[in-house]
Amino acid sequence: MWPHGRLLSPCGNGLAVWYLTNNSISGPIPYWIKSLNSRSEVDLSYNNFSWDSVPLDCRESLNLFKSSTGGKNFLCTFNKHFTLFFSVDQYSFHINCGGEKTTIGNIDYEADHDQGGETKYVPTGSKWEVSSTGHFWDKNITSTDYIAHNVSVLKMKNSDLYTTARLSPLSLTYYLNCLGNGNYTVKLHFAEIVIRDNSSFYSLGRRLFDVYIQGRRKLKDFNIRKTIKGVDKECILEFKAVSVTNKTLEIRFHWAGKGTAAAPKRGTYGPLISAISVKSEFKPPNDRLKKIKKILIVVGAVVLILILVLMILGALWWKGWLWERISREEELRGLDLKTGVFTLRQIKAATNNFDAANKIGEGGFGSVYKGILLDGTIIAVKQLSSRSKQGNREFVNEIGMISSLQHSNVVRLYGCCAEGDQLLLVYEYMENNNLALALFGTEEVQLRLDWPTRPRICVGIAKGLAFLHEDCPLRIVHRDIKATNVLLDKDLNPKISDFGLARLDEEENTHISTRVAGTIGYMAPEYALWGYLTYKADVYSFGVVALEIIAGKNNMKYRPSENFVCLLDWALVLQQKGNPLDLVDPKLGTKFDKEEAMRIIKVALLCTNPSPALRPTMSEVVNMLEGRNDVHEIISEPSSYGDGMRFKSLTEFDQVILQRSENTSIIQSSGSACIGSSSTSAHDLYEKSSNFS
Repeated sequence: MWPHGRLLSPCGNGLAVWYLTNNSISGPIPYWIKSLNSRSEVDLSYNNFSWDSVPLDCRESLNLFKSSTGGKNFLCTFNKHFTLFFSVDQYSFHINCGGEKTTIGNIDYEADHDQGGETKYVPTGSKWEVSSTGHFWDKNITSTDYIAHNVSVLKMKNSDLYTTARLSPLSLTYYLNCLGNGNYTVKLHFAEIVIRDNSSFYSLGRRLFDVYIQGRRKLKDFNIRKTIKGVDKECILEFKAVSVTNKTLEIRFHWAGKGTAAAPKRGTYGPLISAISVKSEFKPPNDRLKKIKKILIVVGAVVLILILVLMILGALWWKGWLWERISREEELRGLDLKTGVFTLRQIKAATNNFDAANKIGEGGFGSVYKGILLDGTIIAVKQLSSRSKQGNREFVNEIGMISSLQHSNVVRLYGCCAEGDQLLLVYEYMENNNLALALFGTEEVQLRLDWPTRPRICVGIAKGLAFLHEDCPLRIVHRDIKATNVLLDKDLNPKISDFGLARLDEEENTHISTRVAGTIGYMAPEYALWGYLTYKADVYSFGVVALEIIAGKNNMKYRPSENFVCLLDWALVLQQKGNPLDLVDPKLGTKFDKEEAMRIIKVALLCTNPSPALRPTMSEVVNMLEGRNDVHEIISEPSSYGDGMRFKSLTEFDQVILQRSENTSIIQSSGSACIGSSSTSAHDLYEKSSNFS
């Protein structure tokens, strides 16, 4: 039954305030009320609307406190229901009304600083709630007018409880949930901090209101100032034997139309409360019941999680993904990796789903992409292609070799991804790409490497190879040392890449020497001709790269005249003529150390000696480059490999090499220092182009 009249209060900003509180209205809530603009204030508290008509998406400006049939309290969210259902019973409450959290003695008073309003219901997120109703008529009001602040110095004991108080023009209700059933003592703290005891406008008003506990009126026409005989004084009223039977306690302060309603200063009438303290009069039950309830909740949660996990595993097994994934991860775990295992989702996020714009290289083992992790780390992702014929075993072997190697001149492996048919390696990103692009790439990508930088790069490469050959536990022969496999970081420090990857391109159970992996112009003669592989093959390749660093020229693309086959050929001639410094890059002009340049050239030619026995080890190379050991100069004879010529025609050898690359047979012919095989290992981490000048 609807009341005969409605209270409509127009506000200065054009909004409307509807007060329909405490009218015992029954039936469903009309649709037009629920569809009112969210800026409209509507109070439907203390009515008997049907429960199914209460909207689920409540808002603070729609007060639905105790608005449904049976006087049930409406809770706005599922989380609130869940919290109350699983909460352990409380046996005390202490609230600092309108103020911050405060400790008095050994009692902690909870904060209650949410601003009030004309028709506001506030689920605090704790186990108690506040409903505020009413409108100060004299002026336009704001939410701050519903909390009173003391304007004088308080001298009473425990003054922190009385510096603020919650106000309401009409009705203010505190609703405490989750109390254990039984009798309680309720203490209400009051202090008149608004109406002053002087000759100002603040002294003109009177505050009279009623106090209800559990729906029963305990105080009628209560006047704080009259009761305590003054203002800014503490007034504590105690009510014993308050019965709680349904785990809830309701404390309500209600203005009954008496006192001052239109004083010169707003907020001088209506209920005011400073603090509420509720404590049980009985000893709380044994904590054992609480523990049992908590254990049951935990067990139930664990069972639900286990069921969910089993369902997910069952779905993966049904799709055929489970065993492959577990097998690969078991293999990775068996290697005791010191790197991270990335998920495919992480890699896709880092590379923007392998966006072509992030592609920085293409090689025989697949594409390389630049990526950025969530923590800002820049990475290079090598996406191994199906052409490399690798499976789990080969991939795991590769990870096992690389992950254990940590050296300042070796590219670091951050981790890997083995998910589905994706096999990915995640390396550190090198800002200055590779040495080949820096030395003899196009003008757009070339770097101007000054003299101090070039010897430092030579020494860094030598130290990296010495580590791979002699210091790391795996003792790796790289097999394809060349300028494109030397990367440069932001400080132009060299780092060797792609070590160990050549094995991934071999057939299963084959010997390392049955298939040559290298690049024309960098391969040692004994390896190119007879497949004989030792650490000295890398020493030979290093010598070629060192000459390229000094000259700024590509070994196989530099032919000063038809009489020379390659850069190494020219260097040998200059050595025999006694003017090897003519090899130095003309771009340096005279800005280089002649003694240091001569030492590097001598070491490079010593490393490229046709006889592997006469080549130094890489640790000896480091000592010579750094000046700790003398360089033993050996003059290479033109007929070292027996045909009386310094070099065969490059065209003639191209035909032989191409034939050998196709049938993988061992070349049984003569050759000399520049001979190599066609590249079977074009898996350069950052190689962009082979069109070097």
